[in-house]
Amino acid sequence: MAHGQTGRSIWGAFGLRRLARLPARHGAVNTGAQPDKKMQHQAHSELGGAGADALRLIALDSQDLSAMSCNLQDAVVRAADLAFLPKERRFALLASRFDWVAAEHGRMERCRAGLHFDHVAKVATTGFDRRDPGVVLNLLSIAFEPEEAPAGSVVLTFSGGAAIRLAVECVDAQMRDLGPRWTARHRPGHAIDDAPAVG
Repeated sequence: MAHGQTGRSIWGAFGLRRLARLPARHGAVNTGAQPDKKMQHQAHSELGGAGADALRLIALDSQDLSAMSCNLQDAVVRAADLAFLPKERRFALLASRFDWVAAEHGRMERCRAGLHFDHVAKVATTGFDRRDPGVVLNLLSIAFEPEEAPAGSVVLTFSGGAAIRLAVECVDAQMRDLGPRWTARHRPGHAIDDAPAVG
């Protein structure tokens, strides 16, 4: 993966440019499925376009990351919407997130979501051509593999054997919904409780 290489769409109308420039840590950790009103307002005012159902999560350890992984399971990610910003030591992506919490209430919905990791020293990809903007990935899980504490690797695993490995100084990630929702064509084949365990 080339340093600093970005797809055009990643800096589009969904506000990931602003997401990529936000401070590394912003507010209290929220690992629940539903954000409180203050979190909702903060995400809306910072990024725009996110409605009352907007989800915002912050991960500072493997347990937080596991909760984030559950909420991003079966998210659809295009290779064109991946970016590594080496000067900022940040990896960012845009995804079409399936809302598993809404599905439990009978609503099949997806929305655009932004995800970024801070303190990233290196990015490695396998199982897909990062240079092909037409590649579409289906996210299965996000896990942390510890090394010398607090450093380690964050591994994003996709269907079909594709993966992204981030060498990080520590776990420091933020995810937030960015835009309007739309009706999903079908429910993915995984449930939120079926996410692989981290550890």
